[in-house]
Amino acid sequence: MKNINTLTLFGFWIVILFSIPEVVAQEKLKLEQFYDVISVADPQISPDGKEIIYTRGWVDKVNDTRRNELYIMDADGSKNRFFSKGSSPSWSPDGTRIAYMAQGEPSGNQIFVKYKNMEGATQVTRTEKTPTNIKWSPDGKYIAFNLLVPYSEPWNIKMPDRPKGAKWTEAPKIITQLNYRRDRVGYVEEGFNHIFIVSADGGTPRQLTQGNWNHSGVEWTPDGKEILFTSLRVEDAEYEYRQSNIYAVNVENKEIRQLTERNGIDRSPIVSPDGKKVAYVGYDWTDDTYIENKLYIMDIDGKNPKELAVDFDRSPSSMFWANDNSGVYFNADYNGTRNLYFAPIRGGHKQVSQGNHLLTVSDINKNGTAVGIMTDYHTPAEVIAFNVTNPSIKKLTSLNDSMLKNLHLGEVEEIWYKSTDNLDVHGWIVRPPDFDATKKYPLILVIHGGPHGMYNVGFNFTWQHHAAEGYVVLYTNPRGSSGYGSAFGNAIKNDYPGKDYDDLMNGVDEVIKKGYIDEKNLFVYGGSGGGVLTSWIVGHTDRFAAASVNFPVINWLSFVGNTDGVSWYKNFKEYPWDDPSEHIRRSPLMYVGNVKTPTMLMCGEDDLRTPISQTEEFYQALKVLKVPTAMIRFQNEYHGTGTNPSNYMRTQLYLYSWFDKYKRK
Repeated sequence: MKNINTLTLFGFWIVILFSIPEVVAQEKLKLEQFYDVISVADPQISPDGKEIIYTRGWVDKVNDTRRNELYIMDADGSKNRFFSKGSSPSWSPDGTRIAYMAQGEPSGNQIFVKYKNMEGATQVTRTEKTPTNIKWSPDGKYIAFNLLVPYSEPWNIKMPDRPKGAKWTEAPKIITQLNYRRDRVGYVEEGFNHIFIVSADGGTPRQLTQGNWNHSGVEWTPDGKEILFTSLRVEDAEYEYRQSNIYAVNVENKEIRQLTERNGIDRSPIVSPDGKKVAYVGYDWTDDTYIENKLYIMDIDGKNPKELAVDFDRSPSSMFWANDNSGVYFNADYNGTRNLYFAPIRGGHKQVSQGNHLLTVSDINKNGTAVGIMTDYHTPAEVIAFNVTNPSIKKLTSLNDSMLKNLHLGEVEEIWYKSTDNLDVHGWIVRPPDFDATKKYPLILVIHGGPHGMYNVGFNFTWQHHAAEGYVVLYTNPRGSSGYGSAFGNAIKNDYPGKDYDDLMNGVDEVIKKGYIDEKNLFVYGGSGGGVLTSWIVGHTDRFAAASVNFPVINWLSFVGNTDGVSWYKNFKEYPWDDPSEHIRRSPLMYVGNVKTPTMLMCGEDDLRTPISQTEEFYQALKVLKVPTAMIRFQNEYHGTGTNPSNYMRTQLYLYSWFDKYKRK
């Protein structure tokens, strides 16, 4: 900051001093400022529309983790104050209490209820497993939730008596279920998710569903007599692929009735305020690798199903009935953005909110006030509100303004370009804060995972920091990405990686045409599906100076039986033991003999989605071929390398170190 305080020593200059605007030196984003970013999530508006409660997240640098706390504020954003430690808040129907999840006894997260204007809270559940999907009953007397009920098949074995003082090996883990482990969880305890209710004052939960099936979600009918949910209550349900139906359970007698019978997916039911209709999403069975969900309504007895928003080829999420039962509001991703839409029951659809942003509505009250979070290129997510009849968005929090103040962030440019098959592909360029079009800059191509993911227009700390380090950043949504319709997402069916590689390379060429890229210093990295494509890239071109292949799949033959689930078997025409040719053709390992690019690998040691054995296979092959490589094995990480804040920092630093090492002069 320019020091002009000495001017006040001279009376003549005092008047001039007050007419000179303060000059503030802008700084570039620093990596350590990652610790300062405050996140917000899941705002909920009180029934009377006067207050909003939301989850605030922050980095606990001492314990190397992220923490969640609940904050409450007036509906205009004033009187923002701490409410409790915890997350997932839910207002009682009368607005006097708030249910939420927080650490409790005997372990893990439990359901708590706290009166809005009183100290202390009641721990409602004390279950061995963690409750999920909490939902108040319409009269406010009960809370419904999902809970895992352990189940194991009996084994008729009897070990001999153990000698006194003997130290025998621990008993084996017995696994009989189809999907037996899950990333970020580990080995899944055998059992089934069921629906329970518990008094809002606490007590023993009452189990409503029975049987060896999973039951997800809870949606009360307005009269409180039934709870709707998603399940597949058929024999050998775990072997059914892309199948689910909607059911209802009677709260008093536990009788279950089935509402849908589609050959395909029906899920996420919400009941209209008058209790006559049910909105839900789903689609007919298909072997396409990607399809957008459709929006439907039906009568409360399951009759007269009807598709809404027929001409809208995007997936609805977070649905809300209009208070007058006239239609359904929903969020939807559209070409890298997210906004609120409305589908009247009479037909058609309309976009409610407008803007080049990522807006996620999380609650709409009976007066039409919508609350949610919103982010754009240069602003991390903050709490917002607007009325659906007059969608003028108001920002209610500014938790990251102090961090952003005096920061000079990189400008973001949206691009569309042509690729193979004359396909239009969407992407964005982030330029360094001190960008000068007459100079040449190194380029980083960043590739998303999935592969059915979607890069978007929201704030991204990582890319802004790449730009601050002097790189131009390119991120795109190649074919296969979500948010562009079913045909675009399914364009990589039985051909991934494939033409999506062309989409990425054409994107690089598009940026090079602008004249400010140092073509000798192109760099590339991606994780998960982005790791697949990065390993594919280095096997098909030498144009990049260095690459980082992060938690990838490089050998489909060894991957499909080792990932945390069996659905990936369905992404190929044949099982590998019937015909391995497609698995081989699509495996980046088969092209490792072409690799000349210095290629680093990063993976979490506990990864169950793309197990570290995939990384090891590629590392070994690169070493045998004497390609410059290094394997960075992250401790205490499942899928990804940045769950722990310190590991996020390490990921960035290793990346820069690798790229700097192989920059071409």
